[in-house]
Amino acid sequence: MSTAALQRLIDPESLILFDGAMGTMLYAKGVFINQCYDELNVRAPDLVRDVHRAYVKAGAEVLETNSFGANRLKLAQFGLQAQTRELNKRAAELAREAADEGREVLVAGAVGPLGVRLEPYGSTSAEEAQAIFREQMEGLKAGGADLFILETFSDLHEIGQAILAARAVDPAMPIVAQMTIGADGHTPYGATPEDVARALDRFGADVIGLNCSVGPQTILEAVEKMVPLTRKKISAQPNAGMPRDVGGRSMYMASAEYMAEYARHLVQAGAKVVGGCCGTTPEHIHSMCVGIRPLSPRFARTGGSSQITVGATPVEREKPRTADVPAIPLAERSHWGAKIADGRFVTSVEIVPPRGVDASRMLTDVGLLKKAGVDAVNVPDGPRAQSRMGALLTSVLIEQQVGIETVTHYACRDRNLLGMLSDLLGAAAVGIRNLLLITGDPPKMGPYPSATAVFDIDAIGLTNLVRNLNHGRDPGDNSIGTGTKFVIGVGVNPAPIDLEHELKRFAWKVEAGAEFAVTQPVFDASQLENFLRRTEGARVPIVAGIWPLVSVRNAEFLANEVPGVSVPTSVIERMRKASDKSKEHAVAEGIAIAREMLARVQGSVQGVQVSAPFGKVELALEVFGDTLTAPSVAS
Repeated sequence: MSTAALQRLIDPESLILFDGAMGTMLYAKGVFINQCYDELNVRAPDLVRDVHRAYVKAGAEVLETNSFGANRLKLAQFGLQAQTRELNKRAAELAREAADEGREVLVAGAVGPLGVRLEPYGSTSAEEAQAIFREQMEGLKAGGADLFILETFSDLHEIGQAILAARAVDPAMPIVAQMTIGADGHTPYGATPEDVARALDRFGADVIGLNCSVGPQTILEAVEKMVPLTRKKISAQPNAGMPRDVGGRSMYMASAEYMAEYARHLVQAGAKVVGGCCGTTPEHIHSMCVGIRPLSPRFARTGGSSQITVGATPVEREKPRTADVPAIPLAERSHWGAKIADGRFVTSVEIVPPRGVDASRMLTDVGLLKKAGVDAVNVPDGPRAQSRMGALLTSVLIEQQVGIETVTHYACRDRNLLGMLSDLLGAAAVGIRNLLLITGDPPKMGPYPSATAVFDIDAIGLTNLVRNLNHGRDPGDNSIGTGTKFVIGVGVNPAPIDLEHELKRFAWKVEAGAEFAVTQPVFDASQLENFLRRTEGARVPIVAGIWPLVSVRNAEFLANEVPGVSVPTSVIERMRKASDKSKEHAVAEGIAIAREMLARVQGSVQGVQVSAPFGKVELALEVFGDTLTAPSVAS
């Protein structure tokens, strides 16, 4: 480690040149993208070392380790989580070997985001995130890293935890903290360059800046906004332009000369740390080195003339959080919400959206439910990973053409955070009010096992998101003006394999903003009663799921192939005896079991959701009996 080089890195006036892309170079050497690039540190070290050497030769003064995705969570996708420390240590050692062949070249331990959402939008706590970051950083420090570079982060909360972890590993090691922005100049979660500058300054990073996602022009515009807001050194490491599809491959089109020109513009705008991200090569870095050389006085303060404090106090406070607007009272958001708010018993029937585009039969069936006096229709969102008409648009059809409210299931599986936000804002605009927020069944359950899932956030995070929308804020704490009017429901399983875990998740959902909960189908009332006892005083109104069985095969399927459903042996035996007689006897027995369950739980819950097996709404209506005409009040 060079003390003079480290001093130049922290010195606010010294210009520093980082290297360029590692992944781009490894891909060019024939490493396919479905491989773990971090594993190359032990499997093909010469490939990695040669890339580092090329950047040293090009004039880079800081080498980033090949460890961007080498955290425990991402390595687990390749079964390599047990090698986290080894892969990071080796990454730093390889960069160190190449750096020592140059003159005063530093090694930056590269750390990327975890790839999961942190609380309150995900299930990973801040403490867990810090522990994962620390494990990676300890390996990088052990391998000889001189500083940490935290790069391509989208979430200010997450990078804040990474900075805390870095300080815990070594309070004296400098930290370069970089967020990523899109073509609109905002992070994926809506933070502006000004927000980024204030937050990273407040978090105590030594160098703050931006990298990846976009080309140098957008980064330049953002840097110009950041410079006036902080005394910290600003860094900028753009991609080589925006990728374009060329013969089926993503190609970065910005030339080395173009990157050199913008490197000069970035320095003139106030950036003192420049380099390249995706698509940049040693040729780009060499051109940038030549381009910025006339702008750098190259003076190195090797004595004690400049006192630089690592993690200095920020010069400006972070932008205050957008204030909540008062949420519309629950009783005023929908008929369903009004009955829940008043403590009245609610009734609903779950129907399954059609497989194709013809919704006429479904709408006819829903008309029967309205005529019978059912309060709402539950519309599932791709249950068991089946492809059906979308729940949101199905709900719009039902509400507009039949005139009965829906409880729309909305799953995290198929959409990223931005897609969810867009869906929900649109749903609010067309009048959808009642939501049941669920994580969603994994695609491998359905007939399309090669389909991929998103799971940007889980049901707890989605509940937080919708609660914030009701208060006029988006996930980036930006105002959306008038708040939405959603009635927030969540799913709950009273008979899970791990009850303690389910109780914790339910408590988190309530804390996140849930206003009612719908259970999985209940076939054992004692399990539901135990769940209600365990959550007494700390729960929202419960709507019990009731499923009228139609055959013993139906009962066995639910018991063995549907996650979260528990069917007692005694119920299966009752259905087997009835099925042995006839189909009609089996259906009658299933309805009898469902009616018994409804009668037993009716005084303990605030409503029921009765499923219509195989789309037969008449069976669901038989279960209700006189409940629809003389609803009970929950105790």
